[in-house]
Amino acid sequence: MRRLECEAILFDLDGVLVDSTPCVTRVWATWAREHGLDPDYVVHVAHGQRTIETVRTVAPYLDAQQETNGLEQMELTDTEGLRVLPGAKGLLDALPPDRYTIVTSGTRRLATKRLQVVGLPAPTTMITADDVTKGKPDPEPYLAGARVLGFLPGQCIVFEDAPSGILAARSAGMTSIALVTTYKPQDLAQADLIIDSLRSVSVTILGPGTLSLLIETA
Repeated sequence: MRRLECEAILFDLDGVLVDSTPCVTRVWATWAREHGLDPDYVVHVAHGQRTIETVRTVAPYLDAQQETNGLEQMELTDTEGLRVLPGAKGLLDALPPDRYTIVTSGTRRLATKRLQVVGLPAPTTMITADDVTKGKPDPEPYLAGARVLGFLPGQCIVFEDAPSGILAARSAGMTSIALVTTYKPQDLAQADLIIDSLRSVSVTILGPGTLSLLIETA
């Protein structure tokens, strides 16, 4: 068991709060086949980064913005299999609304839709692909998340499931906790802690408002 203290928590969305793997896999695999690309490779690259950056990586000869718009529409339509990940709702319910937010590589429309489908609240402070010029692994998204909550980066803890997000959190000067929902533990080695799910985390609020996390490590 580990005990950590912080002032705020930043959650990635897909693979941390919401299981969207079936949708992501279907959409990206379909798109990859349409463009003569290897579906497995494209799906692997897509996890944890903005759609436009994935397109630029796997198909730099295409109009990235046009493809991104089409992919977003596909993802907005495909919601089959979306579900809340274990422990997510309980942990969010235990946190004061002004002490956490979501930092996702998806657009605001897509993030809001997925949260609505699974019945989780969408924070007004949420940071999405629409709010940054550089996505993960650049620290910009997580720095923006700390800023909208009003805390210093070093006062924040990040929950992530992807190597790119862990690198973003570390570059931002934040403690990172990885969930083994999308990648294997060895792929998440740069995280400060690795856990199986958010069921491993309980939170209490100390006198001055500091969050105290009790974490069962993997």
